[in-house]
Amino acid sequence: MLRLLLAAASVLCLAGGSAQAARCGGDFNSFVATMAQEAQSAGVSANVTNAALSGVTPDGAVLAFDRRQRHTFNKTFEQYVSTRVGSSRINGGRALLQRHAALLSRIEQQFGVPRYILVAIWGLESDFGKGDMGKMPVIRTLATLAHDCRRTDLFQGELLAALKIVQRGDLPLRDLIGAFAGEIGQTQFLPSSYIKYGVDFDGDGHVDLRHSVPDVLASTANLLHTSGFKMGQPYGEGTANFEAMREWNRAVIYRKTIGYFADRLAGQ
Repeated sequence: MLRLLLAAASVLCLAGGSAQAARCGGDFNSFVATMAQEAQSAGVSANVTNAALSGVTPDGAVLAFDRRQRHTFNKTFEQYVSTRVGSSRINGGRALLQRHAALLSRIEQQFGVPRYILVAIWGLESDFGKGDMGKMPVIRTLATLAHDCRRTDLFQGELLAALKIVQRGDLPLRDLIGAFAGEIGQTQFLPSSYIKYGVDFDGDGHVDLRHSVPDVLASTANLLHTSGFKMGQPYGEGTANFEAMREWNRAVIYRKTIGYFADRLAGQ
């Protein structure tokens, strides 16, 4: 979802508030060693940090993408929505609304977020879990971005959060694969959002946002609910619900696309 929206201070609270303990730039291996110490101070075991960080190297492709991703939304709404919401995706979403009707009813009752919004986000982010969820090792991606001085505070916090996902047993390292900013799973949560909003809705003791549809949809609903989204209220541009979706993505064109897709799913 590329929503790098959380202030660095709020992200770094995951590390117990130790801001800028690791200095960006300089020797990469020294930086990673300091991050491993920070993670252990925050409750991550040495076994996890060793397995995750031993031998990690910077990824130049990640830095190149980070430099250009600010230009993602350079189309009009009409141009953008035509590439993201077609008849095939609408029909696929409607089929999933029927297949998961009971699950979505439970989520609506608990979190107060309409099913059409949730399925629209699911479709846009990963084509309902069938599309590209990213192929990048999350730890390497986040270590690269944290070492880079442009947004080191933010990504140091995200790296610590990713290590906590492994520590909690939510995902093994082999499944900690994501996109170019470390987003994980079927609705592309940053690790800090994974920790903050993740919900074990299938009751297996883990928050699995790669494989568990109940966890994916409930966690997405929890994020929006916590951000102030209200059931039964309009969500078009200029509404309170449209503003609540800003925590999902700041881009107006993207939030308008969510609403447009949700309306199509609802038959409007």
